Amino acid sequence: MSINSLYVAGGVAVLLLFGACTKQLKNDLSDPSDPSKNLVANGVAAPDPDGSKLHTFLRANGPAYETYTVNLQENASFTTKGGRKYTIYRNSLVRPDGSPATGPITFTVKEISNAAGMIFADRPTATNTGAPLESFGEFFVAAQQGATPLRLRKDSAINVQAPAKVGDQRVPMWNGDTSITINTTGYNYVNQLITLSTTISANKGVDWQQVTNPASAYALFDGTNGTLNFRLDSLIKWTNCDRLMSLPNPKTTVLAYFSSNYNPATGTSFGGEEPTMLYFKPTGINSIIKFYNTIFTPPAGFEGFLSYQNAIPVGQKGTFLAISSIGGQFYAEQKTVTIGAPAPGTNYTTVTFNPAPVSASTLVSLITSMNTK
Repeated sequence: MSINSLYVAGGVAVLLLFGACTKQLKNDLSDPSDPSKNLVANGVAAPDPDGSKLHTFLRANGPAYETYTVNLQENASFTTKGGRKYTIYRNSLVRPDGSPATGPITFTVKEISNAAGMIFADRPTATNTGAPLESFGEFFVAAQQGATPLRLRKDSAINVQAPAKVGDQRVPMWNGDTSITINTTGYNYVNQLITLSTTISANKGVDWQQVTNPASAYALFDGTNGTLNFRLDSLIKWTNCDRLMSLPNPKTTVLAYFSSNYNPATGTSFGGEEPTMLYFKPTGINSIIKFYNTIFTPPAGFEGFLSYQNAIPVGQKGTFLAISSIGGQFYAEQKTVTIGAPAPGTNYTTVTFNPAPVSASTLVSLITSMNTK
């Protein structure tokens, strides 16, 4: 996570740089180093209670961690419920002092394999420049011996074999971390870039960067057994096996207006706990795009989000899911659309949402149904 400088109109800089940090154990494993717990102490607004309620609910209904214990006196392996086989080699793990970890080792694994899981866990698929990715699985692995956390020895890795149906012989690998940025530039309700002295939240969910280590940069497809085979060269970090989507059509910027039930605290929420969220699933593709950039200074009825500039293909069919949490009530709307071209004289396309009250069970059903869209 990184929080950048806040710039006041007129060019005076107020430094709010708190440094970079890792948040992958957030909430699920109660990571004590999670900096979002210290936002109030650092002078930043505490998480909005409606946002906290929504994200607690989503996590509780999303993909669960699985635990496996193996003996690393020799090479060992385990297979998850999703059918993915993890192989760990003897002496590949080390303790904090650098000594080899042998004997019983406990692995904690979370796997995300479909659109609903990406929404529940807030792990969408898009590059750090907004290019959408088609996912063949997202993976998180941690290891410990007793209460001692372990790491991979330099130049070591965990081998993963995952069942998959792909046409490519190799698929790029991506590492991910959560990123929050504070700044005062943004686009208003008619897609004009403006500068303000207020703060916003840009909660990506996860920021994917392509792996650069040549030995771990690609998953290789084995057609003899229908598996993707790749290496995890780090622990306590999300890894994604994704290929860039082929989207040849001209691109546009999509502005998503909420005519009602948009929680205004979304624009100043930090720590990835926004009370209003918007996701888009391209039809027939295992991908979720999160709209997280908020519209600056909107008039009533034009609150909401916008995509990356010129990032969404004109003619792309897909399904949006808008979710809000306001005063203890959940609101949602699912809408299937075909992205239209900008109107004459504009450089953006609009979609309008009016989320209606829903029960917790209905919200789970709506999210789950995104798998088949």
